[in-house]
Amino acid sequence: MNQTSENSPPTRDRVETFGCRLNAFESEVIRAHLDDEGVRPRIIFNTCAVTAEAERQARQAIRKARRDHPEAEIVVTGCAAQIDPAGFAAMDEVDRVIGNEEKLRTETWRGDTGAEPRIMVNDIMGVTETAPHLVAGFEGRARAFVQVQQGCDHRCTFCIIPFGRGNSRSVAIGEVVRQARILVDNGYRELVLTGVDITSYGSDLPGSPSLGQLCRRLLALVPDLPRLRLSSIDPVEIDNDLLTLIADEPRLMPHLHLSVQAGDDLILKRMKRRHLRGDVIEIAQRLRDLRPDIVLGADFIAGFPTETEAMFQRSLDLVDEAGLMHLHVFPYSARSGTPAARMPQVPKADRKRRAAMLRAAGDAMLTRYIASRPGIRERVLIEQDCAGHTEHFIPMTVTGAIVGTVVDAVVTSAADGRLLGTLLTAEVAA
Repeated sequence: MNQTSENSPPTRDRVETFGCRLNAFESEVIRAHLDDEGVRPRIIFNTCAVTAEAERQARQAIRKARRDHPEAEIVVTGCAAQIDPAGFAAMDEVDRVIGNEEKLRTETWRGDTGAEPRIMVNDIMGVTETAPHLVAGFEGRARAFVQVQQGCDHRCTFCIIPFGRGNSRSVAIGEVVRQARILVDNGYRELVLTGVDITSYGSDLPGSPSLGQLCRRLLALVPDLPRLRLSSIDPVEIDNDLLTLIADEPRLMPHLHLSVQAGDDLILKRMKRRHLRGDVIEIAQRLRDLRPDIVLGADFIAGFPTETEAMFQRSLDLVDEAGLMHLHVFPYSARSGTPAARMPQVPKADRKRRAAMLRAAGDAMLTRYIASRPGIRERVLIEQDCAGHTEHFIPMTVTGAIVGTVVDAVVTSAADGRLLGTLLTAEVAA
């Protein structure tokens, strides 16, 4: 979550981003549309709905913004606004509510302030295309996100996001390449392909290109791009072209984040996932056979309805069996309107305890990995104050390195979950 906590009156429009990388990309699209010519400054909240906590944080930030900036127009958009526009419109602090499709239109932000409808939210399920939006850069970031896909055709029983994003829609390869070229020309050395379900990429496009084919074309047509990274992917929807790239293409980063969610087969079936426990272990091993140095992250939900201690233990064991680190762990959050919300619930205290145990297991894996790196040469994207991430997405500090460069460094030590290193060479952005 990216939040601003200024107490002085805003002199220009600003966007507060909650949630995923796709939201981060879309916040930049919104910023590009803003003209700062309204009667009063706007504070725009681009919200997330993946958990009840994400919505609670957004509402809390909205109330604080109104207290701190009574003169500003408060606009709420994003998934939470798309799913519950009336709920946000009922907040005294909110002036306007805008849907996920409407927020990306220039005309939404260029009208006469005060004359627009208070609620502008359409039926997202009726949207059949994803219009390409080009951004020049990302405020305060050294890596850039590129949207390749939108929406989701799957209906996992815990997930409300399809009702905020609509059905799966892909961005044409040519438009993805065009966006990538703009960002690389503007000095970005790493791009992250993002969407809601990026392994479903291309099924709605002519010729049905796969995610792997998109990556291959992108790397071929943007030869000056040093690093390409993928956001979260489905473990059983990794196509053969992508597997080939993982094995052979050094510019595709050796770090994948798998949408695992659970390690017990019955829970996975009740989640309506498309994989079983054995599939995760199998793909993890196959990926390491193809690229022995690859690092795997994973998403997990702790305390899904009906999960027993024995079922949870299988999730805990999977962290070690599949060699997973960089864990994103969420205690299960019931979302109204989803099938899982009607299932027998696990007590909240147990969900919280299990989430902490999963995080600890992931941290232990990461600590062991980091402890093995001293003496190793790493390539690091420097993002701020001599600090950045290695190709394996390990935090690393390199004394003397310049923000926005990719540097070669040798690891001298490891401490507090990050690597420390000495600068060898730097690739300076064009």
